[in-house]
Amino acid sequence: MIIVLKPTDNTTIAELKNHFEGTHDIFVHHNRVAVQGITRDDLNDVELAAADEIIEDVPAAVQGSRQFHPEDTVIRTAHSVIGGDHFTLMAGPCSVESLEHVTKMAAVAKASGATILRGGAFKPRTSPYSFQGLGEDGLKYLRQAADKYGMDVLTEVMDDEHVKMVAKYTDIFQIGARNMQNFSLLKAVGKTNIPVMLKRGMSATIDDVLNATEYIAAGGNHNIMIAERGIRTFDNKYTRNTMDVSIVPVMQKLTHYPVIIDPSHAAGHTEFVTPLALAGTAAGASGLVVEIHDDPKHAFSDGPQALKPNEYADMAEKALAIRELLTGMKTEQAEAGR
Repeated sequence: MIIVLKPTDNTTIAELKNHFEGTHDIFVHHNRVAVQGITRDDLNDVELAAADEIIEDVPAAVQGSRQFHPEDTVIRTAHSVIGGDHFTLMAGPCSVESLEHVTKMAAVAKASGATILRGGAFKPRTSPYSFQGLGEDGLKYLRQAADKYGMDVLTEVMDDEHVKMVAKYTDIFQIGARNMQNFSLLKAVGKTNIPVMLKRGMSATIDDVLNATEYIAAGGNHNIMIAERGIRTFDNKYTRNTMDVSIVPVMQKLTHYPVIIDPSHAAGHTEFVTPLALAGTAAGASGLVVEIHDDPKHAFSDGPQALKPNEYADMAEKALAIRELLTGMKTEQAEAGR
């Protein structure tokens, strides 16, 4: 059970912390306090009267729960606003191949509305003999390309030992699907103030994802977004993974974190990327992260799922049109309800 107390002042919050410290978990958001692992019998009449909400069905994520934090988390970086009423495009090559190439792709991404340049400098590959990335040189190239076009950097951090180094170059940490439950890594990025994109694991349930966000939030970092990149089901003959579009409204009900759709890893094939991107947008996602390449056949990694520049431009135009339509409908509904 969780007891969420009525909004209170800092002095009272300090008293509550002292009262429950050592016996129950205490969570503070603005001027609201939640006490976890408590029962009605633990509270006297005065304390029960101070309860604004008593949550019998304890959510998987407490700090990430919309019950405790009803307003949307909005993440602000140098060039982007993610979450709330905002829609954010993120694009770039799967792997950073060279300074020249990633700079070229940054120009393509920016031209169609992306404010975040994605790219991998450290690549977790299924085969140990596949291209593993350029390492720190790749991070430097990515940073230079993003800075040239006034964009933010999104790149994957592979383990807790790399957090400090990657932090020098990135604006957003990406935690890949294979690392979603790498708890030492989650704790490490949780101790930073750099936003984190947490990708859903290939076999992860909704609660698994929410619990993973708690490891980050427990360290003090609440700038978290959740990315759906497809899950493994019984059929991967035609697509690489199965994109779970339902995660968008479900997560929006359960948590305040932005939900991002990665149609590239879900589809695995270029021809399906745009339809999946549009489906995620229509479901209400806060943004898209897609892979692009001007010569997919010769890409160092994941060429079959990369959009060519013209394909990316078409996808972005359609996604933005859908988002604009949804925003207009939402505005009309709000005005009609006045």
